[in-house]
Amino acid sequence: MGITARGAWESVSRHFRELGHDTQSEDLTVVGIGDMSGDVFGNGMLLSRHIKLVGAFNHMHIFLDPDPDPEASFEERLRLFGLSRSSWTDYDEGLISEGGGVFERSAKSIPLSEQVREMLDVEEESMTPAGLISAMLEAEVDLLWNGGIGTYVKASSETNAEVGDRTNDALRVDGDELRCRVVGEGGNLGFTQLGRIEYALRGGRIYMDAVDNSAGVNCSDHEVNIKILLDAIVEAGDMTDKQRNELLASMTDEVGNLVLHDNYQQTQAINQALALAHPMVDVHARYIHALEHAGRLDRGLEFLPGDEELGERRSDNKGLTAPELSVLLSYSKITSYQDILGSDAPEDPYLSQELERYFPSPLRDRFREQIHEHRLHRQITATHVTNSLINRCGPSFVFRLGEETGAEAPDIARAYTAAREIFSMRALWDDIEALDNKVEAAVQTRIMLDARKLVERATRWLLRYRRTPLDIQATISHFSDGAAELARNVPGILLDGDREAVENAAKRLVDAGVPQDLAELAASLGPMFPALDITDVANAAGESLDTTATVYFTLGDRLKLHWLRRHIEALPRDNRWRTLARSALRDDIFNQQAALTAEVLRNTPEDKPANERIEAWAEANEGSVHRTMQVLTDINSSGTFDLSTLSVALREIRNLITTQEALSEEVEATTR
Repeated sequence: MGITARGAWESVSRHFRELGHDTQSEDLTVVGIGDMSGDVFGNGMLLSRHIKLVGAFNHMHIFLDPDPDPEASFEERLRLFGLSRSSWTDYDEGLISEGGGVFERSAKSIPLSEQVREMLDVEEESMTPAGLISAMLEAEVDLLWNGGIGTYVKASSETNAEVGDRTNDALRVDGDELRCRVVGEGGNLGFTQLGRIEYALRGGRIYMDAVDNSAGVNCSDHEVNIKILLDAIVEAGDMTDKQRNELLASMTDEVGNLVLHDNYQQTQAINQALALAHPMVDVHARYIHALEHAGRLDRGLEFLPGDEELGERRSDNKGLTAPELSVLLSYSKITSYQDILGSDAPEDPYLSQELERYFPSPLRDRFREQIHEHRLHRQITATHVTNSLINRCGPSFVFRLGEETGAEAPDIARAYTAAREIFSMRALWDDIEALDNKVEAAVQTRIMLDARKLVERATRWLLRYRRTPLDIQATISHFSDGAAELARNVPGILLDGDREAVENAAKRLVDAGVPQDLAELAASLGPMFPALDITDVANAAGESLDTTATVYFTLGDRLKLHWLRRHIEALPRDNRWRTLARSALRDDIFNQQAALTAEVLRNTPEDKPANERIEAWAEANEGSVHRTMQVLTDINSSGTFDLSTLSVALREIRNLITTQEALSEEVEATTR
């Protein structure tokens, strides 16, 4: 299947998409570690016909091809890969560009042609094999592809003795000496973790070996779990051994696609975390401390930065690097999996359906009942739920939601699953991912982060205002129609300023190449969050969703609640208490807007248009409304938007409700 190489190529492809480079249609220069007889190297160097392999080495030979013809060299690599056993000496010398060749690593010295010297940007006319390999590792190429064995890159702060790979001491280089744009780690341990971090801090694009080559392990897990299922079916007499083997072979491609999609989503999660690395640096620092305090992480063992270094990065407008976020993502999955597995969540009627998504469609179609009887069904369910949760919402998601609401991972998983389905996120994610190499990666990331914000807010809302354990199916049924209706009607409900902002956002996305329908939906993600409050208020008041939504958004504009919310969201969250205070204010303003909406609906004639009902309410409460608007104006004039001023503003908003009977226990219950 070549699955390990294909999984690592998902990482490579994502790195290059971020650089605006399509590996399947644009040439890329490569230096590689390995040869075409190797599984990871060989398969990897056949994953694009646009690879220009300018140099490679294995334990015996050094291959140099300063200006290869992409098509001819691809066909030659394919020929070598098809041999029962090959080395670089089998490469057709007639296809090697001028100045190149194949050289023995046992030679005392290797002459360097003018073309090779130019390619490597060196002046020496000859080098030792070790010196030449070091120069190749430092070459200014698009990709360094590791498909071999050994550790070739360390940090400048590390000694060779600390690396523990004496065989390669003479040729090893430091991370800050690399000039390649991207690193793909199909092989294990090619870099030390500190070497990766040093390279990443200088702008290099790299994850880590455990991320890049995870497809091999993942595929093995699928194979074992599928065989456990089928063997039980054979033992029950419902399938013969021959039928089992034929079915296994027929599912190879789909299993490969399932595995590669996991690689795709995992690198996507890391890149989204990287886009927020600086603003989230304090959150990540707290998360690392929390893991340490719980005895679930050894910071030193994983080479995660200490508080002093994180402070320096904060000052330099930096945060965790991709290799460090890769570690954090791994620990997020490990700890969340353990917590979910140790609970009753795998037995949840809705979450248990996630078990089926793990298996190829022929098994889902024919053996759904047997899948749920799989002897590892709890472990598979916990794994699949964890992957969806962390890949879609990021490494700190469970920690942050737990910090803000006190909820544990199993309940966060339930609320996340409901939020995902209420807002039809799977379809949206598919549409965004379909834009690969069609729009700039930064545009995709921006939409993905907006979608993630909606899911996060909805998850937090469900954790705060619904009893645990959450009935996922009932919650989805209760809110889905309202969310869908609001998504359709948002442009018509919003007032001029907000509508213009949404329309401008959609236009910018269209100009960036996003299809019109998707652009409009993406631009409306922010206003869609109130669907949960609006649905509850509409049901409690016996009003239509359209009327309730109109009152809700009009009140928000009339009382400057949107303005107030933007200032609350801009508050710092550099420690736990500021984070909790910010979260409390943000939740409070949504609560007040919902409660005000309920009050207007309860205390005004149903047969009047929404605008007239708001005006009638405002006239009936003229003094309170005037005082509130004056306080908001004074705060805005002061230019000070901190916890004290914003808390005062919210108190004034709250006073609009507490002076009315609308905030009775009945309304409080029905709106929550």
